Amino acid sequence: MKLGLYGGSFDPVHLGHLLVARAAMEELELDRLFCIPAAQSPFKPATEMAPAELRVKLLRLALAGLTRCEIDTQEIRRGGVSYAIETVRDYAIRFPGAGLFYLIGADHVPKLNEWREADALAHLAEFVAVPRPGAMSAAFPNPFRGKILKGFPADISSSLIRARVKAGLPVDSLVPPAAAEAIRNNRLYL
Repeated sequence: MKLGLYGGSFDPVHLGHLLVARAAMEELELDRLFCIPAAQSPFKPATEMAPAELRVKLLRLALAGLTRCEIDTQEIRRGGVSYAIETVRDYAIRFPGAGLFYLIGADHVPKLNEWREADALAHLAEFVAVPRPGAMSAAFPNPFRGKILKGFPADISSSLIRARVKAGLPVDSLVPPAAAEAIRNNRLYL
């Protein structure tokens, strides 16, 4: 069995996330892809995020109909800073023998050895770098194994969407329609 682990703040989820999910399922031939919203990113410790329940709601709306995609809220339930090693260990225990593929932004690749319990993490999962359009991808540092996702790179970011909402600009072409409506109805990112 091949499982994809796609963590992040998803604040908010956008079409770029969905394109990455689709590309990962196709290129890696995943049986299931788990989207795992973080309680608090270790890379953005001072960033105030939308409430977890709203981020999960937007993710549910965005993933509706993608039958091999599931939402796993374990990092939110754990609370505090979300570390990949805790999540990957959980999957290794729950799915013994499964191939685990952990999706990360390509900009995180050079710093993988700085992640919490990096050596243990490197042996539990293969990493899949998601490149930004026009950005160069770095080689995976030892002992990490990894590959670069090829399909569907999109220059869309959650920070761009938050900035557009705050400026009163539309985001309808950047997020799934149901998520755009939920952002408006809940007055998120104003």
